[in-house]
Amino acid sequence: MNANEMYEYVERIANLIRTSVRKTGLASGLQPVQMEALHYLSRCNRYSNTPVAVAEFLGLTKGTVSQTLGVLETNGLVKKETDSRDRRVVHLHLTHEGEDVLQSSIPPTVLNSALTVLPEGERVQMERSIERLLLSLQRANGLKTFGPCRTCVHHQHLGGAERRCGLTREMLSDGDAQKICREHLPPP
Repeated sequence: MNANEMYEYVERIANLIRTSVRKTGLASGLQPVQMEALHYLSRCNRYSNTPVAVAEFLGLTKGTVSQTLGVLETNGLVKKETDSRDRRVVHLHLTHEGEDVLQSSIPPTVLNSALTVLPEGERVQMERSIERLLLSLQRANGLKTFGPCRTCVHHQHLGGAERRCGLTREMLSDGDAQKICREHLPPP
């Protein structure tokens, strides 16, 4: 497959998914960018739930993200919390209402429906291929990978259930290991 064909397929898939998310977001009075911010905040770890990380992940300006987060906070979907160690840092957390909005839209029903008709082996192979394509695009463009903590070079499994971030030297829970991180570095 050449790059033009790949572009056409990926663009069309993204548009179909975005349309589905837009419809469910509008039912809650939210724009697609606000839905994307909620989705990111539902998946990120404690090192990555800041306005700067949201801007980096979404590829948007700080001003756009500030407006987006303001709407989410005003609607009671996100709450801000000042960092206990560095008062300049603000952490963002979904409220129960924010989680409820996501339950009905992520992943979009259009994607779930399409995937259920594919054989298991095909789905697994497709997921691996898409993951490799994403990583390749991120590396080629010098972008952060925002991958799951457990797949990072900094992730240290100390035995049993004990885990630690080699970058921050802090202990991690199993839940932390599953979430995405802005400091993520994939293995070489």
